[in-house]
Amino acid sequence: MATANKNLSEYDKAQLPDASDLEIGIVVSEWNQAITESLYQGAYSALLDCGVAEDRITRWNVPGSFELTFGCKKMIEEADPDAVIAIGSVIRGETKHFDFVCSATAQGIKDLNVLTDTPVIFCVLTDDTQQQAEDRSGGKHGNKGTEAAIAAIKMAVLGK
Repeated sequence: MATANKNLSEYDKAQLPDASDLEIGIVVSEWNQAITESLYQGAYSALLDCGVAEDRITRWNVPGSFELTFGCKKMIEEADPDAVIAIGSVIRGETKHFDFVCSATAQGIKDLNVLTDTPVIFCVLTDDTQQQAEDRSGGKHGNKGTEAAIAAIKMAVLGK
């Protein structure tokens, strides 16, 4: 569980592996677009800051978080990146839909990590409120997209 004071955007570049030769894919859900765009900007900026070349970052959009698994699978097959970041945001509503989408998305991304040799980073916010999502996508807790980018760099070099 993240602590209330943890800023998700903090990282030490000196502690990271060389990212200059990495190809990183980012698959972004269009649902809750204000949140997912903020997460994408956090990830994209961190990747550039850590030495990933702009032309080595590929972005694809999918309609919602449920579709992230398929989008990531196709990106692995067609673009062959060193890692993929799956960006989404699911905010609890009045029905059980939240539970099903969150569970299926997490399971699908886990399955890709087991079935392929390309790490897929889970950057899907599963919040109870819009405010919680805003706090984790550039608000008081930093940006989970930044954290996902750092995880992608670390995981991409793990098997090289």
